[in-house]
Amino acid sequence: MRAGARRWLGGPLLGAAVLAAAALGGVFYNASCAARSAAPAAAPMSFASAGAAIQTRTLANGLQVIVWPDHNIPSVALFNWVHVGSRNEGSGTTGLAHFFEHMMFNGTSRRAQGEFDRLLESSGGSNNAYTSQDVTVYQDWFPRSTLELVLELESDRLANLAFAPQVVEKEREVVYSERRLRVEDSNPSFLNEQVQATAFIAHPYRIPTIGWPSDIKAWTLGDLQNFYHTWYAPNNCTLVLVGDVEPEQVFALVEKYYGSIPRGPATLPVRTVEPEQTGERRLVIERSGQNPLVQVAWHAIAADDPRAPALNLLQTILTEGDAARLHRALVEERKLAVEVGSGWSEGFDPNTYSVYATLAEGASSSEFEQALNGELAQLLTKGVTAAELSRAKHQVAASFWRGVSTIDGKARLLGEYAVLHGDYRKLFAAPDAYERVTVADVLAVAREVFKPEHRTVGVLLPRPAAGH
Repeated sequence: MRAGARRWLGGPLLGAAVLAAAALGGVFYNASCAARSAAPAAAPMSFASAGAAIQTRTLANGLQVIVWPDHNIPSVALFNWVHVGSRNEGSGTTGLAHFFEHMMFNGTSRRAQGEFDRLLESSGGSNNAYTSQDVTVYQDWFPRSTLELVLELESDRLANLAFAPQVVEKEREVVYSERRLRVEDSNPSFLNEQVQATAFIAHPYRIPTIGWPSDIKAWTLGDLQNFYHTWYAPNNCTLVLVGDVEPEQVFALVEKYYGSIPRGPATLPVRTVEPEQTGERRLVIERSGQNPLVQVAWHAIAADDPRAPALNLLQTILTEGDAARLHRALVEERKLAVEVGSGWSEGFDPNTYSVYATLAEGASSSEFEQALNGELAQLLTKGVTAAELSRAKHQVAASFWRGVSTIDGKARLLGEYAVLHGDYRKLFAAPDAYERVTVADVLAVAREVFKPEHRTVGVLLPRPAAGH
């Protein structure tokens, strides 16, 4: 599997002024600095107004193109967001979205296997890709002089992917081995897969992105071709380019190489809504290992929910850094765990928020659960403090500005907001959205998410060694 990308959160702080200036490719206004400077200065540019530089176009075949010029360095980042992930798979065909992440690098009817990588790398570029429950994203980074070549290569594999049987079988073996390595041989990943499949009984978020083993073995050539011709079509893609380019040049080249690719069929939306969970679900697994693991998942919200900034800030308060609540209480003070983390997947539909912990060797999972429930009960009663919220805003602000200070981060965030949040312009409102979050907002989303009847508890216990 080609590596994925970590999302960045938002929040505005003048302490991030240097990174913000790089992000905007211009001047970030800091009133205290301006007051000390007698030299004439360029007009200040806010992040909210930086979106005016972005231009978009939709081709007749439905391909959406978004261009953000950034002339700080002579390079370009291109992200092709294909609107398909494991939530779009069905029984018997799980794992196909991830499989195509591999297949798309294996030749077309016009180019041999490996030629995509060879041509891109010989021109000074590189590439990657990742698959999630909601999307598959193909990433290219290259010198501006290579723009036309990259658009030619990308359009070719969107329209003309080859399905050589020997290549399909080789990649099937690679994916099956990847599943063994990343899931079967990893206790945290195995537990997470089981918790997710238990928390969802109807919605396809129950499907593991890498697929179930029997499905990986059973896909037919017809399954692959049907999936490709259904989902890999211009009207199901968002092409994001950030860097040293001019929008009109990009639009002309995209029209040249993508304009003749026919629109694909209308895809079926995911209509299933997960029924409300009305009682705790629990699973216990025994496997070879040293440390007990605990994962507790609650049903949460979707990416475009207006409460998302409050939930992201709550996540930071609970588990980001050594000063976070759960780390301090459960790792440092009570020493019930050696590691505690949490997170939620921001997608098209409401997903789960999980707290996961690695316990000390021989530790009691029930004692950890009791302590975790106590910490959450205190949170739901008293809320978070103003100091905790301020610290969280500083943390997510630093992450946000680091993200938008590079062309890679810009392309990733622009695509996330365009596709998962429904409008790229929401990216430029994100700092204000985070700054507006109050302690009351954080408490409200905590009370909405951390309901005992909405949780699924997974415990993995090390299996006793033979002879003991």
